Amino acid sequence: MAHRIAVIPGDGVGPEVIREGIKVLQAASELAGVELSFEEFPYGAEYYLRTGHLLEEEDLRELSRFDAIYLGAVGDPRVPTGLLEKGLLLTLRFYFDQYVNLRPVKLYPGVPCPLKDKGPEDIDFYVVRENTEDFYVGLGGRGKGRWREEHEMMRELYHLKLGLDLETEGEEIAYQLGVMSRRGAERVIRYAFELARREGRKKVTAVDKANVLTHLYGLWREVFQEVAKDYGEIETEFSFVDAITMWMVKNPEHYEVVVTPNMFGDIITDLGAMLQGGMGMAPGGNLNPEGLSMFEPIHGSAPKYAGKGVANPLAAILAGKMMLEELGEREASEAVEEAVKGVLREGKCLTRDLGGTSKTSEMGDAVVRKLRERYEG
Repeated sequence: MAHRIAVIPGDGVGPEVIREGIKVLQAASELAGVELSFEEFPYGAEYYLRTGHLLEEEDLRELSRFDAIYLGAVGDPRVPTGLLEKGLLLTLRFYFDQYVNLRPVKLYPGVPCPLKDKGPEDIDFYVVRENTEDFYVGLGGRGKGRWREEHEMMRELYHLKLGLDLETEGEEIAYQLGVMSRRGAERVIRYAFELARREGRKKVTAVDKANVLTHLYGLWREVFQEVAKDYGEIETEFSFVDAITMWMVKNPEHYEVVVTPNMFGDIITDLGAMLQGGMGMAPGGNLNPEGLSMFEPIHGSAPKYAGKGVANPLAAILAGKMMLEELGEREASEAVEEAVKGVLREGKCLTRDLGGTSKTSEMGDAVVRKLRERYEG
């Protein structure tokens, strides 16, 4: 079966790491007898600065014709903070209803870990992050002086709670609303349990802050308990977000599958990336199990390193591995991961973040060589 992949290299080091990812995916598909085709799209900072556009409706319709999206990185200091992230990354996630953000936290052999006495046997779990709700839905505003009608409720609340008269010069507030639906919570929590069952994991940990944000995360807890009834063989537990950041450092081996609302997942997966050796080792998938999914390294665009050939492409390569798996090409997916393991275990080709001097392209070449060794012997 042929798979059509839309490629958005994006900003900074994005084009460099995606180039190596495509190199590896093409080799893996050729060796495993999988047909992949890639079509590149220019969306990102340069495109925005040249045209004034990010993603139009027609662009999104065009992308919907593909089987998956392969994304490099988003972010550029020449563009206001948040504009690219919201106008490109979040737009893609919301438009295609990619409600699962899947982040494997896995330490590979040969990769240094910042935690004392922890190895690959201790750090191997999944974080399932809800990807389209919570505080990322964009509901909020700022207000002072003569308020628009939609701000009146917040104006009255602050007047009653803090005694603020927001028509007084210098007084201003900003607020952001977190929103969660029962359906949104149920589908991502169920995905986490299904993942645990499929991967032979015995425990699912739910993250929240229900002791303070009781309305929002009280619903999350309630739905988690309801869904858990359908998976009686799987152990469950709750963890406040502040507690899990502590225990992920002390006892990362405790975790198997972690399911979390959007904002908390955004935070703890960066911690997870450090546990597995850094951002250059951390892939991610934005999944719509019934529709179009997008795969990316979780690191940013790192503009100061762009064009220097020093970025680690393994996160992008492993994101490609996740893409192959989601497309149903498990043999090719496993071959890519085994090739990455082989390169790291050998330790001859390591990029700067892993303590070596190898270039971005050299790492891609090394993974391809390991792939060929696997198939050609």
